Amino acid sequence: MAMSQEQSVRLGLWVLFLLGAGMEEVVEGCSCHPAHPQQLFCSAEIVIRAKISGEKIVSPSNSSSPYMKMIQYEIKMIKMFKGFDKAKDIQYVYTPVFSSLCGVKLDSNNKAGYLLSGIIWHLKNHVCDLVESWDNLSLSQKKNLNYRYQMGCECRINTCYTVPCVSTGENECLWTDWLLDNSLNGEQARQYACIRRTDTTCSWYRGGPPPEKDFLDMTDP
Repeated sequence: MAMSQEQSVRLGLWVLFLLGAGMEEVVEGCSCHPAHPQQLFCSAEIVIRAKISGEKIVSPSNSSSPYMKMIQYEIKMIKMFKGFDKAKDIQYVYTPVFSSLCGVKLDSNNKAGYLLSGIIWHLKNHVCDLVESWDNLSLSQKKNLNYRYQMGCECRINTCYTVPCVSTGENECLWTDWLLDNSLNGEQARQYACIRRTDTTCSWYRGGPPPEKDFLDMTDP
């Protein structure tokens, strides 16, 4: 019998990859296109803060392949940032057993918990999601999760790899962390959100005083 959407949500999210790990920690066979945290937030169906309370290995009932095995993490949801229309409560999240399939290990002893994002289980998409220890997030990132990221979901974030890096439109923010710092977890990723202004253009926004960095649009909306 087919699962309802609510039942599938209760089974969990497809949790695959981690934000802030850096390209050097990507194992062979699993890679993700560089993405700003806001892009990962906007592409996710559900974003939550949760604690891990238990784990076990599970397999689909119709498969004996070891590569289909998943780690089922039992969670206690602390807060939902996105996905209110998808589910009211989430009990489990899932990740592949093998790191080569983008599996990620979560610590059930992490009292501060994690930021987790993903898609509803039955959609079975293979995506790179936000999975990060809550303590590792900057104060700006925590604030941006509440509303600023969502404000910029119609904006486009263009990753800069080489100079020159030029904007191609008014609804675009240039992400230069990879270019300037060779990092996916640099100043723009940790401190900024790309949001739509009242004149419909998009620009980087930071609540506090901005750092002195090249290529940044410092105008507050």
